[in-house]
Amino acid sequence: MTRRWIYLSATLGLAAALAAMPTVVQAQAKKDSLVLAMTLEPPGLDPTIAPAAAIGEVVHYNIFEGLTKILENGEVGPLLADSWSVSPDMKVFTFKLKSGVKFSDGTAFDAADVKFSFETYGGEKSTNKRKAVFANIESIVTPDPLTVAITLKKADPTFLFSLGENTAVITAPESAATNATKPVGTGPYKLVEWVKGDSVTLAANEAYRNPAAIKLKSVKMRFIGDQGALVAAMRAGDIDAVPIGILGENVREFEKDKRFKVTAGSTEGETMLIINNKRKPFDDVRVRRALTYAIDRAAVIEAASAGYGKPIGSHFAPHDPAYVDLTKMYPYDPAKAKALLKEAGVSNLEVTLRLPPPPYAKPIGEVVQAMLGQVGINAKIENVEWAQWLDGTFKNKNYDLTVISHVEPNDIVKYAEPDYYFQYDSQKARDLVAKANSTLDKAERTRALQDLQQLLAEDAVNVYLYNLPRLGVYKQGLTGFWVNAPIFVNDLTAVAWQ
Repeated sequence: MTRRWIYLSATLGLAAALAAMPTVVQAQAKKDSLVLAMTLEPPGLDPTIAPAAAIGEVVHYNIFEGLTKILENGEVGPLLADSWSVSPDMKVFTFKLKSGVKFSDGTAFDAADVKFSFETYGGEKSTNKRKAVFANIESIVTPDPLTVAITLKKADPTFLFSLGENTAVITAPESAATNATKPVGTGPYKLVEWVKGDSVTLAANEAYRNPAAIKLKSVKMRFIGDQGALVAAMRAGDIDAVPIGILGENVREFEKDKRFKVTAGSTEGETMLIINNKRKPFDDVRVRRALTYAIDRAAVIEAASAGYGKPIGSHFAPHDPAYVDLTKMYPYDPAKAKALLKEAGVSNLEVTLRLPPPPYAKPIGEVVQAMLGQVGINAKIENVEWAQWLDGTFKNKNYDLTVISHVEPNDIVKYAEPDYYFQYDSQKARDLVAKANSTLDKAERTRALQDLQQLLAEDAVNVYLYNLPRLGVYKQGLTGFWVNAPIFVNDLTAVAWQ
């Protein structure tokens, strides 16, 4: 609501008015609604069947919940599980569940829903992007409605973290089949309406276990991909918040406007020029290294984020304790790039650079195109819609080069999958990932991850550009949004107007 003033009729005397209306003359109704903008529209609303990060930005912690919750600082806390215990070999995880929890359709949540969800996500027909996490489950036992004991085939030191991701949210067998369009979860909000191409509207879930804790009764998430339209809507007052996706150059302008507050945090997003490693001539490491030498990371960061963002030299976030700074391994050196291309017998190379809709992709693509042109590579830009990118690039691997930010935590393990869309096939990488995922020794796991970062840099699997910053713009008086993003969510549980 907006501020409302109670105007007294000029025909009434003051005494009569006060007698008839002994309440405060000037009043302000507390604001309990929010309009939030996102730059990408999700292809569906079930994060357990599709990989798009935008799905989680709508539903995670809002409609759907998991056993654990990843906190803003990256630590893992309880959510649908009140507590848990872990066996010394890190193979048996026993969870005690919250009591009295219901799904938004009124059905009760219990251990059977956990068993159903995880067995589905690890099943043969699963399209869950974290399927491997659930396929590693040996058995799930539910001795009573509020206890779940999960036994893993192999020890997984990141299991509790994985259970806090949107791929592990708990769904019910009664509604799972239609969650992509009619999501039913245990979270504080429920879906009211999805207007394709425009917005999703959420309302407070009356079945939620702690309704008094949720201050917003209605949230509209508008999808505005065009940065000009996004900025105009924010300045006009039509949008209250843009937590993710606004360009750095626009953030700089909002910093000067006292009506807004700006935040700049870190993310798990590794922004990269992705290379199809099996497509000629990129199957030659010399060509991939030439691409890396050809790109000036500082210029890319300035173009895409107005200088916000930290350069990276491998697929790892700089805030992680296991991070290794490998940016000096390939300094900007066009002459070196030309020499490597000549050595590989490559000249007048024609390639396609496919750009998906995220706002950083276009400015990065234009800078990369110009830099590749300086070393004799003619990159033709092809702008595609999100669904086209997911189908043609991610699923069918039909591309030369593309730009994307990988935002999933711990996704360096994807380099152990030869069929993943990078098409990188390395037994060394598989061995290092297996070591990192199986050791219970923190120092040994760190060494394995650092060796893997070094290997990816040496093999120049992709051109590693920078860590995607989380830039947010909010109206003054709005509180509770995350500044940092260990995962990509718009967690509304603590959001309120002051």
